[in-house]
Amino acid sequence: MLRNGLEPWHLLIPAVVVIAVFGSKRLPDTALALGKSMRVLKSEARAMKDESTP
Repeated sequence: MLRNGLEPWHLLIPAVVVIAVFGSKRLPDTALALGKSMRVLKSEARAMKDESTP
């Protein structure tokens, strides 16, 4: 069933759907917000790890 795994065209279909839903104008803003969220998450995880280390 999934013998070939992910092919490049498998990724093309969700990309087209995302562009259709969000529109090409909102995608850069959404990507920027996602990047900022990931940085905050990483820094908070790092702070929690440093807190628990004696």
